Amino acid sequence: MNTKGKCFVIMGYGIKTDYATGRELDLDKTYQSIIKPAAETAGLECIRADEIRHSGIIDVPMYNQLISADVVIADLSTNNSNAFYELGVRHALRPKTTITIAENELKPPFDVNHTVIRQYEHLGKDIGYSEVKRFRKELIDAIETILSTDEIDSPVYTYIKDLIPPTLNFTNSHSSLNEGDRQEKNLSDIIENARIALDKDDFLTAKALFQYASTIDSNNDYIKQKLAFCTYKAKIPNYIDALNEALDILNQLRPNSSTDPETLGLIGAIYKRLWEETKETSFLNKSIYFYEKGFYIKNDYYNGINLAYLLNVRGNIEKDKNESITDYTIANRVRYKVIDICDKLSNSEKFKDRSDQYWILATLEEAYFGVGNQEKYLEIQNKAMSFSKHNWERSTTVGQILKVGDLLKDSPLT
Repeated sequence: MNTKGKCFVIMGYGIKTDYATGRELDLDKTYQSIIKPAAETAGLECIRADEIRHSGIIDVPMYNQLISADVVIADLSTNNSNAFYELGVRHALRPKTTITIAENELKPPFDVNHTVIRQYEHLGKDIGYSEVKRFRKELIDAIETILSTDEIDSPVYTYIKDLIPPTLNFTNSHSSLNEGDRQEKNLSDIIENARIALDKDDFLTAKALFQYASTIDSNNDYIKQKLAFCTYKAKIPNYIDALNEALDILNQLRPNSSTDPETLGLIGAIYKRLWEETKETSFLNKSIYFYEKGFYIKNDYYNGINLAYLLNVRGNIEKDKNESITDYTIANRVRYKVIDICDKLSNSEKFKDRSDQYWILATLEEAYFGVGNQEKYLEIQNKAMSFSKHNWERSTTVGQILKVGDLLKDSPLT
């Protein structure tokens, strides 16, 4: 294909949390299914920051792209502060050929009210096929239109009429980029290889790759989260040391003040495992604290079902009967909230497009078991089994329900 130039894409990568709605959005699906195909169909070579081959930190080639790219597409979904900043840099450097998009639940701040934001519908971690087709066509039309007109789209150049755009010394810039190209360090490839290793449960390789990725993009929360996960799963040099190393990584994300449910869920899981290994009550209490925080911020089923289980665990070892009754009572309330969440998700028209169908049903199964609704438990159990694709999924669910059953035998509520 003869290309008309380059398209640089401003957006996060991996799965990001939209704090305003508590939803997780897989931004890679947006890029791979909509943005990149649309740009290439319009005749542009499309690249995102994690795909740039370079030898140093990610910032230098990113700024080069912001000034030199023929078209820039900025996805502001999840209120990504980096994306807003980079869009501002582009608007300051170039008067035109910038396209702004976002998923349709974004509530943009006042400062971008004068910018046209094209919207698409994100279903969480997935995007429906019909929406992919619709928005891809809209994006192709937008690219072709801005390339064929001289219309200014930067608010900076709209309101400051006599502003002259800066120029880039392309000789020096081109030389620098070529030198980086020869290093063959592509962040996207590194992360993809790490994901492949994760799929194979090769946690040690995945850990090494995410460590390498962190040297390129040291401020990326997604990379830190995955690095922490691989670290404690690898269990090197031993399980407790690996858990503590993972804690050190997550502490860089300031979990005590964080509102990111992914960070909170991860640190809750680590403290849960430290409790199981050491039986130190402080670890159990910290795990409950972070799962509870994550559950009420995001109101999601993963943090909720873990919170309910750990409340039963604490209530089971609590010597004060009133405290024990309180923990068991709150655990029941949390399970009923989880049931409501999972019922709505499983009965939604969008359920068929979700990638976590089994885990929604398995969580619902455990929640009904936990509140003693045997009829619904068996009904959902059969449904969950029909959605299970791997033996380990059912073994994990059955093992967890057995643990809950053992705790409920000693319930102070009966």
